[in-house]
Amino acid sequence: MRASTTVTRTLRRAVALVSVVTLAACADSSQAITPPPGVQPTPCGTVSIAVNPWVGYAANVAVVSYLLKQELGCTVVEKDLTEDASWEGLASGEVDAILENWGHDDLKKTYIDDKKVAVEQGLTGNKGVIGWYVPPWMAKEHPDILKWKNLNDYAAEFKTSKSGGKGQLLGGDPSFVTNDASLIKNLKLDFSVVYAGSEDALIAEFREAEADKKPLIGYFYTPQWLLSEIKLVHIPLPIYKPGCDADPKTVACDYQPYDLDKIARKAFVDSGSPAADLIKNFRWTNDDQNEVARDITVKKLSRDDAAKRWLEANRPTWQAWLPAR
Repeated sequence: MRASTTVTRTLRRAVALVSVVTLAACADSSQAITPPPGVQPTPCGTVSIAVNPWVGYAANVAVVSYLLKQELGCTVVEKDLTEDASWEGLASGEVDAILENWGHDDLKKTYIDDKKVAVEQGLTGNKGVIGWYVPPWMAKEHPDILKWKNLNDYAAEFKTSKSGGKGQLLGGDPSFVTNDASLIKNLKLDFSVVYAGSEDALIAEFREAEADKKPLIGYFYTPQWLLSEIKLVHIPLPIYKPGCDADPKTVACDYQPYDLDKIARKAFVDSGSPAADLIKNFRWTNDDQNEVARDITVKKLSRDDAAKRWLEANRPTWQAWLPAR
């Protein structure tokens, strides 16, 4: 009986060991990334992401980078670059992905159509609106200011020591997409552009203007977390029509509304990297972005902590971005 029991135990251990090995193999197999047809599975490796100078973009980077690191085991390199420099980085190999592109049809033609070093990677889901805004108190007390043809009547109220005797139109970061100087000239407005210097400085000026009832008109945009705190009021300019802004020297229409998209280096996409699939699948809303951006700016959370907070509350959304496994 004792000899028989020993054999039985030995067999049981062998079966158990085979089962563990089989389960481990299945588990490993279930974690494997499925690349596009004809492309061999590729480890994630290093992914270089451009970081453009506004916090909404940083929110995109926070969430995508966190997932790349935690879910796919990538090494992520974040590079602080202007929009133009980001596209140049795609050509040089310095940048693998741009996570929020605002139009730039000229750059698409150069780098996608002509040089063929970049490819579109689908929409982010964000709707971008650029324009001229005033604080809510001004819109309430002077409702006629919301008609651009009345702006010259208020030019004197917007004068500052930096505006050269004209009304000041406050800009943000000089690298941002802007037609403001041409619009002022072509709409015959008695204003001049003065740059705040950065997104943070622009936000600070609008917050002060609302708190102190100080006259201010400036360039602003959505998605932007500040609009969930202060309902800045957009002043419509002449209606945008396709092509009306083709020549920066003659533009006299409002900014184009944008469906924001993503751009990636073609060689990066063609490599079969699972990171390219996640970036292509990444898609959320203005409210999502604003939530993460506000956590970074107002609550002073690190990008990783802000990303983790959003990801924990929105698991079904981001799980759909993961590559097939």
